[in-house]
Amino acid sequence: MQIRVEHTTSFTYAEPISEAYTELRVRPLSAGGQHCTTFRLVTDPPGVRVRNYLDRLGNHVQHLEVLEDHDRISITALSEVSTAPVLSDSARDPSPLQRYDYLAATEYAPFSEPLLELSAYADGQGTETERAVQVMQRVRGLLVYETGATNVMTRADSALALGRGVCQDFAHVMLAACRRAGIASRYVSGYLYDPQKENEVVETHAWVDVLDSERGWVSLDPTHDREQNEEYVRVAVGRDYGDVPPTRGVWKGTTQETLGVAVRIAAL
Repeated sequence: MQIRVEHTTSFTYAEPISEAYTELRVRPLSAGGQHCTTFRLVTDPPGVRVRNYLDRLGNHVQHLEVLEDHDRISITALSEVSTAPVLSDSARDPSPLQRYDYLAATEYAPFSEPLLELSAYADGQGTETERAVQVMQRVRGLLVYETGATNVMTRADSALALGRGVCQDFAHVMLAACRRAGIASRYVSGYLYDPQKENEVVETHAWVDVLDSERGWVSLDPTHDREQNEEYVRVAVGRDYGDVPPTRGVWKGTTQETLGVAVRIAAL
């Protein structure tokens, strides 16, 4: 499937600031059967210096510096992506560091008591994928999707206690339970195409990869209780949201910042 993504991030300040340094993770991956055919950044005002590199997890990072006084900047990432009907990543033998990363508790996905109880759903017989699907279905039954119920700092145990959250929370809860049961798992950030919302402003999305000893990495979406398909656009993978936020940065000034985000997705 061919998908176009337009992701605009705007930073507005009540008074001019003198410096800003920003990291973006908005370029789709070319991996796992997916290929990013075109990508470009458009800044307003134009002329902003952009440097590109890969982080240690293989994600594309765009680093921007604005060293002049300014009270606003807008950055639009324009991507065209060829997606795959299923994740195709047969790697079955991660490095010792990767295995540690994807089995350890994190700030967002701790091994607290409620999450330990949930991990019991992955303790039965079957492949890692079959066990992870049991967890995914249980997470889907325990959480209600509700925009605004949580924020980007909410931990998995807090979302579970609340009983509601967004895709980030569903993913963190599933990550913690699977890892506690010995299933290596990683957080995936990206986009989900919905033909009913073509070119409308939508949210970014998050889901989970689990490592199956026979299939390699298998991608599961606990928010929708299904495996990744051609409607998903993968942007970055990490231990949790903290590794892959779409934007992160610092700025110099004594005013207030307002962040705006608008994502539009269409089929080509």
